[in-house]
Amino acid sequence: MMTAVTRRSLVWTLSAGAVLASGIQLHAQPPAFPSGVIRLVCPFSASTPADIISRILAKELSETEGWRVIVENRPGGVTTIAASDVLQQPADGLTLYAMSVPSVAAPSLLPKIAYRLDSDFEPVIKTSVSYNVLVVNPDVPAKSVAELVELLKRQPDKLTFSSGGFGTPAHLIGEQFKLQTGVHAQHVPYAQFPQAIGDLLNGTNQFMFITMLPVIDLIKTGKLRALAVTAPERVAALADVPTIIEAGFPSLVVEDWTGYAVKRGTPKESIARLNAAINKALAKPAVREAFAKLGAKPAGGTPEELGVLVKSQIKHWQMVVTDAGMKVAE
Repeated sequence: MMTAVTRRSLVWTLSAGAVLASGIQLHAQPPAFPSGVIRLVCPFSASTPADIISRILAKELSETEGWRVIVENRPGGVTTIAASDVLQQPADGLTLYAMSVPSVAAPSLLPKIAYRLDSDFEPVIKTSVSYNVLVVNPDVPAKSVAELVELLKRQPDKLTFSSGGFGTPAHLIGEQFKLQTGVHAQHVPYAQFPQAIGDLLNGTNQFMFITMLPVIDLIKTGKLRALAVTAPERVAALADVPTIIEAGFPSLVVEDWTGYAVKRGTPKESIARLNAAINKALAKPAVREAFAKLGAKPAGGTPEELGVLVKSQIKHWQMVVTDAGMKVAE
């Protein structure tokens, strides 16, 4: 017959064994991801396409995954301020760098920067694809890209094109346009994007490669004339505007993409979790509709695919920056 002492000993032994087994099991499991707030660090100011895309995804991830996701704008330094911020944080997957075309051009524009985009960061996912539209002030006597090129060749350095800042897509594509066509035009950068559009409207500047959302209504009301979109196919929002291929300049197809990266050393499991969640978000009809209003399409895919894109884009824009003689003022 079991005594009270024996029974108590048995209960204690079983309880201790259960706690020990539970402890071993918990110790074997990796901590849940994420374990805190996720920061999407955007190198552009609020209301820019990259910022809006990040906010759309932050909202979707918060709602569907239950994550706490915030967007932080760190503009300046040709995207290097935001990139450096991410590299100063722990490699835990909780801080993402919202990269885009200016990010891959920055190493060529600023060769002394203290990081390498293709080795100090780990790609996570390509988030969106969009294209720009070449617009001119209505007073410019050019109804096609070919006519604009002819005009620029007749009047070298007499016409100007604007952008929202040095090293932005509008600037980079404008320089590529000059290289591909052999024309000469002066670049006029602005600290604020609306100022660049305003001076295009009033005729201070004559043409611009610009993201579609801010100018769709201006084009439809005749305040700006659209000559071509830099896309391989026509864009639904501007169905009457020919592609740059149809205009006779296939080498000027330029993709304006966005994507996320994390600091190198981030656990592969965390990267995979982020990739899966964002891929799921990008497939949601509400997200696709919100992107469409920006003239963008969801991308998605694997981290490896973004890594290949980043390496190829670094090489491409390095050639443009070098051939165009683009330099950031010291």
